[in-house]
Amino acid sequence: MMSFYSHRSAFQSRETDMKKSLIAIAVLVGLVAAASAVVAAEDGIKRTADGKPDFTGVYDISSITPFTRPKEFGDKLTLTVEEAQANAKSRADRNAAQDAPSDPERAAPEEGGNVGAYNNFWFEWGSQNYVIDGKYRTSVLTDPPNGQMPAMTEEGKARAAAAPKFAWPNKGYAWWLETGDIPYDGPETNIVGVRCLYQPTASVAIRPLPYNNVKTIVQTEDHFMIMIEWMHWTRVVRIGGEHMPADYTSLAGDSIGWWEGDTLVVETTNFRDMPDLRGEGVRVIERFSPNDGNSLLYSFTVENPEYEAPYSGELPWAKTTQKSYEYACHEGNYAAGNTLRGARLLEAEYEKGQSSSGQ
Repeated sequence: MMSFYSHRSAFQSRETDMKKSLIAIAVLVGLVAAASAVVAAEDGIKRTADGKPDFTGVYDISSITPFTRPKEFGDKLTLTVEEAQANAKSRADRNAAQDAPSDPERAAPEEGGNVGAYNNFWFEWGSQNYVIDGKYRTSVLTDPPNGQMPAMTEEGKARAAAAPKFAWPNKGYAWWLETGDIPYDGPETNIVGVRCLYQPTASVAIRPLPYNNVKTIVQTEDHFMIMIEWMHWTRVVRIGGEHMPADYTSLAGDSIGWWEGDTLVVETTNFRDMPDLRGEGVRVIERFSPNDGNSLLYSFTVENPEYEAPYSGELPWAKTTQKSYEYACHEGNYAAGNTLRGARLLEAEYEKGQSSSGQ
């Protein structure tokens, strides 16, 4: 029979072997990490062992550059330095005003009206228009040339009219019982963003938004991951892969990538079709190109049957030391249940009023 000390000795031996294995794995991981990225001295661009740009890092894409161009600029793609400085000052002034303490003597919000959102502290508006090729841009969109979204098709207009809304009118009573609308029949009659499932404008194609502008990229030889975080979403691109069968769909589609020189091209198809989210026939091409050692240039083209033409845009992604934090949406999803409970109470009040009036 093996003694207690023999058992302990055998355990210690196994423990030593395990430690050695863990050390070996750690060393191997370190060697792989060291070999996977080298700095090209001539251009400062971080590259993988096979010479491809290594985009791994954390990026802040916040900017006051609007997605669509203010119409007064027409086809004008860039701003003068003076115009850009005026925009930056305007944003700074608005931040200062919105960050000021609220007036303690202010009146209560109008009954049934818009009570507003959380305060300005939580937003990431950016501080200036972004710069490409040394010029400040008037909009993210570059095509159509006027920086506006293309006209919608008749099909697109019909779908938009029938789709669930981000926000429904708050009239203080169950008005939908009079109109036949079904804004609060159940979770499925709310858009995917309100349900805290997915945020399309944050995910593909990617654009600056009021918050959650920090994106994390992790790149390997055969995969490219973009941590979006908004709605806890992570996109995984298969480099050199093929698309899944057409019946395999996802809210953010199916993404594959390939290299064209120093540019990683990503094609996304197989989007899930939902009442508030067009999926069928949508195709998105994104390009990630090195700018310098501290930024990349991101561009995209979206083909969507609901619009009469494709649309394209571009923006720089600047590396940052900031971290991505959890996007809690409505924590525990309590707001969804409370919205439906509130609707049921309003419906009960409405029906009681109708009954008492003899209608």
